[in-house]
Amino acid sequence: MGLTLSVLDQSPISEGMTAEEALLNTVKLAQFVEQLGYARFWVSEHHDTNSLAGSSPEVLMAHLGAKTTRIRIGSGGVMLPHYSAYKVAENFKVLEGLHPGRIDLGVGRAPGGMPIATLALHDGKRRDVDRYPEQIDDLLAYLHNDLKEEHPFYGLKATPNIQTSPDVWLLGSSASSALLAAQKGLPFVFAQFINGEGGEYYTKLYRERFVPSKYLDKPRNMVAIFAICAETEEKAERIASSLDLSLLRIEQGIVSFGTPSPETAAAYRYSPFELKRIQENRKRMIVGTPRQIKEQLFRLSEAYETDEIMLVTITYDFQDKLTSFELIAKEIFA
Repeated sequence: MGLTLSVLDQSPISEGMTAEEALLNTVKLAQFVEQLGYARFWVSEHHDTNSLAGSSPEVLMAHLGAKTTRIRIGSGGVMLPHYSAYKVAENFKVLEGLHPGRIDLGVGRAPGGMPIATLALHDGKRRDVDRYPEQIDDLLAYLHNDLKEEHPFYGLKATPNIQTSPDVWLLGSSASSALLAAQKGLPFVFAQFINGEGGEYYTKLYRERFVPSKYLDKPRNMVAIFAICAETEEKAERIASSLDLSLLRIEQGIVSFGTPSPETAAAYRYSPFELKRIQENRKRMIVGTPRQIKEQLFRLSEAYETDEIMLVTITYDFQDKLTSFELIAKEIFA
């Protein structure tokens, strides 16, 4: 089975780097992986963080679409409970109108930030996250202009009226997300880079419980995972040490000012508990040489019953990131 590879980029900020540089790197990366043959390039939504510059995927997507020519551009994802499904539909109809046949709308329900950011996004008011399944129904109806007569906004159309629609993907890292995607008859992406446990089982549930819809007649799923590749195993481990420390800082609630350098990671004195946490977090990533990465990717493909895997790569040095994607592409696409 051939393997399709895609990219999720969070516009990570390294220590000493500006947010402007991080956003520019995202554009450079999209152009680079397009030439290498990657299928999709998705960008994320995170709020009030010093480490990630990607807070508005739809705005960044418009620029990325204009700076590339073939690769599909998407959100990974829009955190729908924060927003009006109607406005999200209009945003993505504009994107699809500008870049027909190239837009993916990945949606999720995670907050994408701390509670204070969530409250600010909701304009200080409480919103019912339990409405998320209903919001998905509304979003799909607005995208296709087929609100049911009993809907309170029946007759309302999301504009512009374009000839095509973006592909909608449900994102998640739990059984509930997998089951919701199955119930709605939508494609599902399991975020193993967030949750290193249970993904194979949750995806199996999705495939078993899938209900065919007018959007999709059979299950379609991806898995997204951290990936770091280098010419040698030793170099890959050194590069990955930055991500190891960064994930620890997040877990411990330590204010970070970007992805630390391998030198910073090497100088850090890890407690036995922290070393155990690093070992656990390694379930969220694949690290190694091109051949090792290839073996791990095909094992993932078999375990998740998918021919497409999305890679998330965070390194201190941007050149290491470019090299990682290039080495993987040469190994898989050759």
